[in-house]
Formats: sequence, structure tokens, C-alpha cells
Amino acid sequence: MPLALLSVSDKTGVVELASQLVEKFQFELISSGGTAKALRDAGIAVTKVSEYTGSPEILGGRVKTLHPRIHGGILARRDLVEDREELEANNIRPFDLVVVNLYPFEQTIAQPNISIPEAVEKIDIGGPTLIRAAAKNFKYLTVLCSPSQYEQYLTEYEQSNGKVSLAFRQQMAGYAFAHTNSYDRAISAYFANLNQSEDWGNTYSLSGYQVQSLRYGENPHQPAAWYQTGTVASGWAAANKLQGKELSYNNLVDLEAARRIITEFDSSEPAAAVLKHTNPCGAAVGSTLAEAYERAFNADNVSAFGGIVALNQSIDTATAQALTKTFLECVVAPGCDQEAQEILTAKSKLRILLLPDLATGPKETIKAIAGGFLVQKSDDQIEKPDHWQIATEKQPTPEQIAEMLFAQKLVKHVKSNAILVSRDRTTAGIGAGQMNRVGSVKIALEQAGNKAQGAVLASDGFFPFDDSVRTAATMGISAIIQPGGSIRDKDSVAAANELGIVMVLSGTRHFLH
Repeated sequence: MPLALLSVSDKTGVVELASQLVEKFQFELISSGGTAKALRDAGIAVTKVSEYTGSPEILGGRVKTLHPRIHGGILARRDLVEDREELEANNIRPFDLVVVNLYPFEQTIAQPNISIPEAVEKIDIGGPTLIRAAAKNFKYLTVLCSPSQYEQYLTEYEQSNGKVSLAFRQQMAGYAFAHTNSYDRAISAYFANLNQSEDWGNTYSLSGYQVQSLRYGENPHQPAAWYQTGTVASGWAAANKLQGKELSYNNLVDLEAARRIITEFDSSEPAAAVLKHTNPCGAAVGSTLAEAYERAFNADNVSAFGGIVALNQSIDTATAQALTKTFLECVVAPGCDQEAQEILTAKSKLRILLLPDLATGPKETIKAIAGGFLVQKSDDQIEKPDHWQIATEKQPTPEQIAEMLFAQKLVKHVKSNAILVSRDRTTAGIGAGQMNRVGSVKIALEQAGNKAQGAVLASDGFFPFDDSVRTAATMGISAIIQPGGSIRDKDSVAAANELGIVMVLSGTRHFLH
């Protein structure tokens, strides 16, 4: 009779699986702890691991399946005479199926106020050992580590008359190793966070669970898929989509850029940002959310057409009405009033996503390169005006300090070389991604037009020459904030003094590539 080992933390579907294995395919079952109890309570015949091994569970259940009768039956190579002889000599039966899933470590640490000892107790030892052993020996048996695989296995077993194909066993082994890799990475990340280390060490692993296959990537000829980094849905995978079409690859990239921008603003002050191709078209704060959105949209309503909108407060009736006046791709906000939801249904294709904790995002950014990838800490440094250096004779007013802070928060989210002009806490002109800084300055000022008079200008990097300062002065810019650090800083400061412009050196560069 075929033999299966069942030891699962997530009991979803295990009774149904076991019932089919026993009644339809005449399997004998060996199981541990809570799994054995669940099967016996359902009237399914099962032998407990402790009964099979002759060794009791010890250390409060920490040791259950770590036994030669279990692992010998999993790891035996049935085509080797020596292995078969050792199994017989030790009264060990080979397993045909191993079904294991792991203690809910990620679910545990996702809960508030979980202590380190509580988290540690959810680090599975026996489970990963069973999974890896069975996956290693896929030539002779099948390993299942997710309830989603149960029906697939039963179909495969029936269609093959019990001779499960090597291709299927190998596929399940691949899933199993990916599963334990993801589990170990979650534990590693937890301890790295405890240690608050910014050193990623000699190894850095990436793994994920597919949320969905996407229609295509950036372009129709590029296949793409969306993955979440853990078994517990978080971030965009946990967002509530109220309405609209399926999210695309480009939607998700833009939404993440929008989320990063809107987290710059405290929820106590209504703020809105409109993006296209990860760059802000407009951003603003206002006395109401509707006002903030209208100001952000009108900052560049041509570019904002078909854009992505991020809001830092729940969508209310007035904001919903404003959102339905034009074509937009996506809107993300922490919530949405019921009446606002009803208004938004008029734009049924508009994707509305609710992400209550907009501020929770990755602490690092990762980019693939040939033969590897790059990892860096996210640019989430909080701007502190009291750390800025006022470089010019002319001192900034409190209003100018506040405006420069607004501009500085936003310019770091514009592709470098980045220049941003703002006035009345609203973007007036943005120059993004140019090959030289003076080109970005000209684009931003041209877009700002008359709004540049008395406005502030923010730069993500230093000015290598004084030409940008002089260009800004011709349009009436009153104050400039830039990081400084050029060997010609004195030239830019001298030009600002000559032209009566305030210049502040933030000391922090904000390139975004």
C-alpha cells in the first residue's frame, strides 16, 4: 500500500485530501500532532508519528518528526540495493507522498506587539527538514507544501494510475525549495530588522509568490507577472480594489511611485499627487482634499490626463466628484466614503484602490543588472530645515522655508536631473530626466511661466555652474534649495547674492535613476 506523511500547520483541505488518499487510492497515513487529531476527528484512519517511530514527541512538540524511521523513509533511493536492505533491517517503509506546510511565522510577526520569544516559537524546524528531504528525493516521491497543490496531485495520481510522473514530482520539488527559501528569508529579514542593520551581508535572496500573471510588461511583447514577497499579503497585494480593470505592470510601477510621494505628507494636511510614468505632473496640499486634488491636477492638466492619483486622506464626496471630471487610470487612497464610492461608479473602468497604510513600504530598492542585482536603502530621509545651511546674504522668510520644504519633499521623486518649481504649496513646473541640469531648469521654468514669479526652485543635485541660477532669476524665482557640494558652489552663491535670490544648501543629494 502507498504511504503518505501528513504534517501541516494550515489544515485547509487536508481532511479532504486524506479522505481521497485513503478511500480512493488505499493510502496508509502517518501524521503528527494536530494533523493526526484533525484526521481522527474526521474518522480517517491514521498512525501517529510517535506510534510509528516508538519515540514520543518531546520538548513541548519541538521534536516530532526528526527520526530515522521518518527521514529514512523519505530519503531512501529505492533503486539502490544497499538502501533497500537498510530500510528492511531497520523496519522502515518508504514514503510515496509527503504533505507539509510550515508554522505561520510571517502571519505571527505581522501581528502588533509580538514579542521575540513568540516569534521564535513560530520558526519551524521539522517542517523545512521534511520538505527539503522530500524535495531532494523527488525521483522517488512527491512533496506538497500548499493546499493549492492537493487537487492537482489527486488528478495526476488518478490519471497515471498511481505512477506519478517524474516531471510532476520535479515540478513540486521546485515549488518546495522556493517555499523554504522564502520562509528562511522572512526569518532572516525579521532578525535583520531587529538588529537594525543596513549591511545586507554576503548573501541576499529574493523570492515571491505569484499574485497574478499580467497581460504584459512595459510593452505588449514583454511577458510579465506580479509577485508578493511573503505568504502574508501586504502592500499592493493587500490593497482593496473597489472597482476598475485589472492592474497592469505599468499601473503597479506608477502606483508605487505615487505611494512613495504621498507618504511625504502627514495625513493631518490634505495632499494629492498626480503622476505619469513615475514622475509627478503635479502635487499640492490644500485646506480640503478636493482642493488639494484640483490644485495638483491643474498644475499640469495636459500631462495629468490619463494619470495616476494618490491621496493621503479618504476620498470624500467632493473629491470623488472632481475625480470623475476627466480620464484617469488609477486612484489610490487610504479609504473611501460610501457616498463617494457611489459617485465613482460613474467611471466604472477607473481603478480605485484602498491602501489604509500608505506609509508601509519597502525599506530598500532593488534593481536587476546583468548577472546580479543592486540593493540600496530607500531614500526616505526626513527633511530637517534646521539642518540646512543658508548660503546667501539674503535670509529666507518662514514662508519661503515652508515652500522649500514642500519642494524638497517632491524633487527627490522626480527622475534626475530633477528641477521643481513650487508656489503656494503647489508644483508650478517640473523638469525631469534631462541629460544636463540647465535643460531641466529651462523646462521647469517654461512650464511654470508667470507662476515662477516669487516661487522657489528645488534641485536634486548641485549646480556645476551659475547659469541655472541666472536663468532662474530671469523668471522671478525668489529662493533656491539645492544640496551643494560642487567645487563651484561659491559661483552659484555669488550669483544668487548678486541677483537678490535666497539660496539654501540642504546637504543631501536626491538622485533618482
